[in-house]
Amino acid sequence: MEYRNHAGNQVSALGFGCMRLPTNPDGSINEPEAHRMFDRAWEGGVTYYDTAYPYHNGESERVVGRWLANKPREKLLLATKLPVFLIEKPEDTMRLFNEQLEKLGVSYFDYYLLHALSAERWEKVLKNGVLETVQKLKAEGKIRKLGFSFHDEYPVFERIATACDWDFCQLQLNYMDVHDEAGLRGCELAASRGMSVVVMEPVKGGSLANPPKEIMDRFTALQPTWSAPSWALRWVSELPGVAVVLSGMSAMEQVEDNLATFNSLRPLTEEEKAAVEAASELYRTRTVVPCTGCRYCMPCPMGVDIPGIFRIRNNAAIYDAVTSAKEAYGRMGEKSRQTSCVNCKKCVSACPQHIEIPDRLAEAHAYLTAK
Repeated sequence: MEYRNHAGNQVSALGFGCMRLPTNPDGSINEPEAHRMFDRAWEGGVTYYDTAYPYHNGESERVVGRWLANKPREKLLLATKLPVFLIEKPEDTMRLFNEQLEKLGVSYFDYYLLHALSAERWEKVLKNGVLETVQKLKAEGKIRKLGFSFHDEYPVFERIATACDWDFCQLQLNYMDVHDEAGLRGCELAASRGMSVVVMEPVKGGSLANPPKEIMDRFTALQPTWSAPSWALRWVSELPGVAVVLSGMSAMEQVEDNLATFNSLRPLTEEEKAAVEAASELYRTRTVVPCTGCRYCMPCPMGVDIPGIFRIRNNAAIYDAVTSAKEAYGRMGEKSRQTSCVNCKKCVSACPQHIEIPDRLAEAHAYLTAK
């Protein structure tokens, strides 16, 4: 297992993400199997375990906590996250923090994050004195390292990253998401400020785990024993400032494959890097709507989330992920969907890609709502 410096601690480069644990038919966590997987990861050298308040409907922290009770606390590094979305008043921070200590059965957190920050949630943080509270907890030793996870655009990331001296941040990065959210620019900014970077979604929620045959054939010709997830994990592990790569493991086979990857980690050769770049380009040829996400079309006067709809439609085509795309579209608020479009065409005149946006929105809606 490779170990790296993560904000002053030596940690395994592979982190166990606890958002996608194995489940029973009723959706509850299969705790014996989850603990068996944790044990195997621990035996294989994994020292970093990442959970959060809302994972598995609030049960992930409890399952992780019961496993931790039988392990040497000083040799394991535990990360969890403050559910900023639940904070409505200043005293909520301490209430939630203490609840998390109780659920996990610990007296301190090695790594504590403000969860899934965005422009809106950052305003909540500032309004409710969250930073002051967690910094006080850090001074008391109840938080050893303080950071945040992030889901928004780069300018918002820059604002948050430079607001105080964070120890680390957690970013969504993979070889397809280099320009999405904070992207590579965020990774580089964090590294320049001395912040460790934890990577989430390195296999893009599993979307890169089963690539088209032409991609996998090229991978296999170079490295017959590497799985598709292994290629994605190896690529992201080389980004600047990356200390930990999280994998949300839901089966023992994934634990074994990830251990094999990080037990044989080495820099990719130029030929291997070219194969990843070729995979990225081939995925992008599957794009249906040539939307770059520049957001010049926004805000839509009717509230339609134009780039969001096009992103969902493209993901369905690029990754053969029709079911999950339809679910994502179904979760959008009614006002944000195509049905609110009145064909005013203000977006068309603003689009630098000259997309006939109302027509393409109608196509996307028909596809994403088809039975």
